[in-house]
Amino acid sequence: MLFGGMTLVATYLYIGYRKKQRLKDIEKIPFKDVHRKLLSKLPHYKNLSDADKQKIEKSIIRFVYTKEFIGVKMEVTDEMKIVISFYACLLLLHIETDNCYNNLHTIIIYPTPVVLKDVRENGGIYTKEDFVIDGQSANDTVILVWHDAKFEAYHLRHDNVIVHEFAHEIDFMDGEIDGVPPLENSKYNEWTSVLFEEYQKLNNIAIKDREWGKYKLLGSYAATNEAEFFAVVTERFFESPHSLNSHFPELYKELKDFYNMDTLSLVSN
Repeated sequence: MLFGGMTLVATYLYIGYRKKQRLKDIEKIPFKDVHRKLLSKLPHYKNLSDADKQKIEKSIIRFVYTKEFIGVKMEVTDEMKIVISFYACLLLLHIETDNCYNNLHTIIIYPTPVVLKDVRENGGIYTKEDFVIDGQSANDTVILVWHDAKFEAYHLRHDNVIVHEFAHEIDFMDGEIDGVPPLENSKYNEWTSVLFEEYQKLNNIAIKDREWGKYKLLGSYAATNEAEFFAVVTERFFESPHSLNSHFPELYKELKDFYNMDTLSLVSN
């Protein structure tokens, strides 16, 4: 028993050593100029400081070499890997953490929107329904549709499916997808107060489907639940920060404090 226990401990220590060694080897991999040329076409990369560009390039290399990219009925290209990795790493750029989406193992890429089947229950009656997705985050996997992801990555809009799905991954870092990402205890009450208050207002408007006013910026999908609300406002924070700050300054402040980034200077008005 003792021998077996010691063998198990030695195995874990060896696995941990190999993992650390692999990460050290990955850190030595240089960032290619051809990949930097891809990044230069992304609106968010252009306005990063030189220090942030160097930092995110290192993060991208680590992300690419520690995640599995799988294409469905398509070949995964370097462009897909670099663009997806950039936006995933942008969200964590100024968050002090060693967690580079450690729970995430696989990114599955489809060429066009995916039709999935779902079983829904209503009053004890179960029905099968088809629904179309352009992205999904579940367990250790992120699913993305390249047709939409590529367009939104290169063109500033309110929406960015890569940002949306990786916001879900960040939300899950504390073990729950509930619209509350990992926060310091001192910031928890203010975060939940501001975000959940706006979520409730949006939810009430969505139910009535009228008098949207400034809430049109967030849209009905953000009213689905607290987790989707966080993912959508994260999209707006990175894609249309000037509009978010103008209409929802308290929301913008909470996201600015969490991501430790002022996206007003990152995105041109």
